Amino acid sequence: MLNRLKLLTFLTISCIIYLPLPAQAEKLRVGVAGSPPFIIKDNSFKGISVDIWQELALSEKLEYEFIPQDSLASSIDSIKKRELDIVIGPISITSDRLEKVAFTQPYFLANIGLLITAERPTVLSRIRPFFGLAFISSVCLLIVLLFIVGNLLWLAERRRNTEQFPQDYWHGVGNGMWFAVVTLTTVGYGDRTPITKTGRIIAGVWMILTTVTVSSLTAGIATTLTLSLSNQRFVEFSFPEDIKDARIAIVKGSTGEKWAEFYGARISQTQTLIDAINLLKLDKVDGVVFDVPALKYYLHNHPKERLKLSPVYFASEAYGFIVSPDSLFLNNLDIKLLEMHENGRIKEIESKWLSNSKSKGVRE
Repeated sequence: MLNRLKLLTFLTISCIIYLPLPAQAEKLRVGVAGSPPFIIKDNSFKGISVDIWQELALSEKLEYEFIPQDSLASSIDSIKKRELDIVIGPISITSDRLEKVAFTQPYFLANIGLLITAERPTVLSRIRPFFGLAFISSVCLLIVLLFIVGNLLWLAERRRNTEQFPQDYWHGVGNGMWFAVVTLTTVGYGDRTPITKTGRIIAGVWMILTTVTVSSLTAGIATTLTLSLSNQRFVEFSFPEDIKDARIAIVKGSTGEKWAEFYGARISQTQTLIDAINLLKLDKVDGVVFDVPALKYYLHNHPKERLKLSPVYFASEAYGFIVSPDSLFLNNLDIKLLEMHENGRIKEIESKWLSNSKSKGVRE
């Protein structure tokens, strides 16, 4: 009886030990960051990166939940703090990022390009600065000064110098304004010359004023025009070096920021690609440096906007998913990604989104 009891106890313990453990109930926390066509925010997430991840998760029987990310930089911090298990999106694999986190095998190779306006400034845009408040007010002030000086000279010269400053008001004041203009411009034709003491004092004071005050006024007019026209300039870009000192918009934390800094551009940081493109449309920047697939996708979905890709390319970079360096499923994901490359599945997903992007839409 005792032996039978021991046998029964042994069998019970063995069954408990070898009974399959239930699958881990905790879901993977999957951060989602990036731009269309890789990440598209709608009622749910979709796009190239999402489709590839869903196939990976299905093959590995991984349960997960999507967690939207404000930026790539914040998602990298979340991975380091163990707040996320993986981040998917069009994430370039760089040496700086590899020092902080791990990447899967690349799933896409993209160029970094430059988006610019598609046409030169119109005649209207070139003459618009001449109708600006600063320019008009400066010109009006100059005309008022000339009119005052013309009147003073006419009053001083009209009795003794009627040949050059006739007693007729408009004729005499006109000659006085002419004298003020040629003195202002330092041309000095000599066809009008005050002969009275009062007239010469007025002329002398005017000459001093033109040297100090009026010259500054005319310089201000020229500066206003220069700045207004420079804000509407059309910049030709043929090589990456051409963006030196150009006004370039970038998405903060993107690799486009690195290349814009490297070539000495004047950078305007934005949080999203849409924000950067809006700066270009408002003529506040000369171009947008970003990943070419995302720029092409935007142009395809906005064919009426006067934008185009320049022939400039800065670099080619591979996209991968970010995971923790000690991730237990990284090796399995790498193997599956290589299989998807070999059987053409990744190419099918890319073609699905890149060849028919307009029908997929993009929310701004």
